[in-house]
Amino acid sequence: MKTEFKNLDQLLKLAGQSSDFKTTTILLGKQKVNIFYYSTLIDAKWMQQHLILVVQNRSLDSEIKEIEDIKDWIPINDIEITDELTNIQSKLLKGYALVQLNENDQKCALVNLADNHGLRQNNDTENEFSVVGPKVGFVEDLDTNIGLLRTQINIPNLIIKEIIVGTTSKTKVAIIYIDGVTNKQHIQTFEQRLVDIDHDVVFDSSLLDQMMSDNSLTPFPLFVSTERRDRVVYSLINGQVAVISDGSPYFVTGPSTLFDFFISPEDYYLPWILGSFFRLIRIFGVIFSLFATSMYVAITTFHYEVIPKDLLSPLIFSRKNVPFTPFFEVLFLEITIEFLREAGARLPTKIGQTLGIVGGIVIGQAAVEAALTSNILLIVVALSALASFTTPIYKMSNAIRFLRFPIIILSAIFGGIGLFMGVCFLFIHLIRLKSLGSPYFVPIFPLRTMDLKDSFIRPSFQFLYKRPQYLRPNSLFRYLPKPVKQKNDLDEE
Repeated sequence: MKTEFKNLDQLLKLAGQSSDFKTTTILLGKQKVNIFYYSTLIDAKWMQQHLILVVQNRSLDSEIKEIEDIKDWIPINDIEITDELTNIQSKLLKGYALVQLNENDQKCALVNLADNHGLRQNNDTENEFSVVGPKVGFVEDLDTNIGLLRTQINIPNLIIKEIIVGTTSKTKVAIIYIDGVTNKQHIQTFEQRLVDIDHDVVFDSSLLDQMMSDNSLTPFPLFVSTERRDRVVYSLINGQVAVISDGSPYFVTGPSTLFDFFISPEDYYLPWILGSFFRLIRIFGVIFSLFATSMYVAITTFHYEVIPKDLLSPLIFSRKNVPFTPFFEVLFLEITIEFLREAGARLPTKIGQTLGIVGGIVIGQAAVEAALTSNILLIVVALSALASFTTPIYKMSNAIRFLRFPIIILSAIFGGIGLFMGVCFLFIHLIRLKSLGSPYFVPIFPLRTMDLKDSFIRPSFQFLYKRPQYLRPNSLFRYLPKPVKQKNDLDEE
């Protein structure tokens, strides 16, 4: 998104809406000098030592008359004198400080004070890994995280508002959005809900996620929580709002929909055919994980007639020595899987991996040999547990794990009717949910046909130039695509 500025004051006014855009005024005798910069992009110690102190000491012996004198005063090589607004805007967002001699001067000095925020080896993404694409994640420092965002979204329209939350912790919380794109109602709603929070200590952004939620009586996460920079950038350019607290490496973005939790950034780094295929696999995996074991309970308890004859004999053979009903058989295995999963997550990485593999094999084999469960069910439960990990967002994976149990209970009591009751309750609940006041089940309900193109499948970039309409963005177009043509390496004359 491009914004045209008529003069330097307009640029500084827009940049001044962000809490990390600072102005420092120093006195050089009778002369006032203004320094403008983004605190999240520069090295503050470097500016103090090599710009402010040097200029103040030099002013004791001589007087600065023109902005060009700055080059002789400051011992920094990368200094540029210019009045071009495009160049000033670009350099400010690259970590330069703008030095203005007089308040209304259009010509100013740009001094390179850039800091390499986030360029470390220990901030790779840990829980949202992808094979293709960048692996830059966020850390527990707020200024570093904002600096990482600014290096990717290099426009002054990226606005950061900081507020204080927590009566005891006094935690800084940043609200981040793109001015001219994000709907103002979403910004105001986010800000109002954060201001209304009355809590003593804010440890992590996950607490804010729950406190801002439209409905606390749901297992579904209503905001996307992510540690990936590319996911947050994609949300912001689409017109969503991002929130992060100091001390947390996780951003909370919204308003979100159910489909946001099944979209992986890797979908956009692969050709659209492959991205669409893997997204469909992901959605199918979640559906299988949610209903596979409950279907087993319903069929083996009430509906033997739907089992094909070729499958009926192996099923009877596998269950003939099992003393439990299918419900208790499934419950035993599901709880065992949850034990293994929780134990593996809490133990150190190497021990947890060993426990998950060895424990799963040993316990599963022993359970089948002891006739506590059938080998067919063991396969179904293992596949169901495996499919639940296909969701890119961990919180949605937890919701799927939880929802399996009430649907299994309904299937054990009412059979196939109970399974359909669970599906109906699930759909009704999803239809009623809202995220920041926006429908959670959009574009399915309410139906938005134009937004369906980036839901079940990932379309070509030729069709991704519009922002989602359900977000009601102030600017609908992300970019203007050109017609696709066959490209030839050799020009034909």
